[in-house]
Amino acid sequence: MARGIEYGQLMHKAMRSLIMEVLADVAEHGLPGDHHFFITFDTQHPDVEIAEWLTERYPEEMTVVMQHWFENLTVAADGFSVTLNFGEHPESIFVPYAAIHTFVDPSVEFGLRFETQTSDEDDEDFEDEAEMAEDVEDVAEPHKGDAEIVSLDSFRK
Repeated sequence: MARGIEYGQLMHKAMRSLIMEVLADVAEHGLPGDHHFFITFDTQHPDVEIAEWLTERYPEEMTVVMQHWFENLTVAADGFSVTLNFGEHPESIFVPYAAIHTFVDPSVEFGLRFETQTSDEDDEDFEDEAEMAEDVEDVAEPHKGDAEIVSLDSFRK
């Protein structure tokens, strides 16, 4: 098989790096202004660390908000840990970047969404990407049909 450029993987890596950089800045300096984050992640990811009662309550995915109260934000190369308040019950969680589905800062209308893929869906995803590529080609290609040639000489005095 020929080697190809994995644009999707490269883009996800860049987006996760952006999240890591933003969280590292917040860990060091706090949240500036009205910034706050909604982070949705896969609670079934093998490296997610959350309390058992949270896993039972959110068996597939969970959205956490980092806004008014959070403590002990620690940013690592593979994920972040933070203590959040869940109904007056502070809980420490660890979320690997690979488990994140969405990262949104509504104060500036910024958001990232990670598309998840499984090996069974690879063929379908490839077909979807091929259709998108065809659409892009249709837009990029000039229309090949009859054209009227207009001489600019007729507008000169």
